Amino acid sequence: MAQHTIHKITNPASTFDLTAYLAEAKAEVEIALDASIQVTYPEKIYEAMRYSLMAGGKRLRPILCLAACELFGGDRTLVMPTACALEMVHTMSLIHDDLPSMDNDDYRRGKLTNHKVFGEDIAILAGDALLAYAFEYIVDFTKDIPPHRILRVIGRLGRAVAAAGLVGGQVVDLECEGKSDTSIETLNFIHSHKTAALLEVAVISGAILAGADDPDIDKLANYAQNIGLAFQIIDDILDVTCTSEQLGKTAGKDIAAQKVTYPSLWGIPASHVQAKQLVDHAKSQLQSYGDAAAPLIAIADYITARNY
Repeated sequence: MAQHTIHKITNPASTFDLTAYLAEAKAEVEIALDASIQVTYPEKIYEAMRYSLMAGGKRLRPILCLAACELFGGDRTLVMPTACALEMVHTMSLIHDDLPSMDNDDYRRGKLTNHKVFGEDIAILAGDALLAYAFEYIVDFTKDIPPHRILRVIGRLGRAVAAAGLVGGQVVDLECEGKSDTSIETLNFIHSHKTAALLEVAVISGAILAGADDPDIDKLANYAQNIGLAFQIIDDILDVTCTSEQLGKTAGKDIAAQKVTYPSLWGIPASHVQAKQLVDHAKSQLQSYGDAAAPLIAIADYITARNY
């Protein structure tokens, strides 16, 4: 088994400054995303792509990619193209999710959704273009990393988006609208594919590109699957407890669409307990890495503590 140098952070995990870490990483991601797409002819499609890509958000997926890379001693500047590609794929999923034929939402991140600004036709094409460009961007802009690692990431990202991942989860989600008898097993399937799959590939991509071994990849996949479901549980809670202004998107959409959610099955207090249990299990996968895992551990805690 190959040996890896574990990157040690300055502060111990108990005093790790997540706010500063997220701010620094997000700033780097924003600069890279801004440079990733330039407006050229035909201007409308590039403007539509940039409109949603640069609309803000937590940038959680690219930051998870960077943090996982650093865990194994990698240089996060080398994985930034993949981090950007992950945000492109995530943005595509939001554009398409907001369409009238899907969740039919008018606002995202406090701004009008893509199809409300550019029309449904251009919004669909903008999502398609971002998805395709994500793979091109990884190939063209990833430097100084062995090609077999890049190929492995491309394969894992493709699977996370396709019918075995995000698309499959969305199909079952649409099928379950208005069905009050949706089981917890089906709900878990939806969100392990629709939400957790992209979070998982974000984490393991950073690790793969940094040269992590398969046992490490398995631990990080388990970590990501658990924080992915916890993230969705909290999202479901916030959809009930927050206003549209706080969320930056229409609140109460799940109830309006008659969707079964974690709070509708368990209630809000029990849903919080379940989310915490998932996060605790996620963090347990990282104990062997010591203080080097502080960013990923802190992000897991942040998922259950967030209020928007």
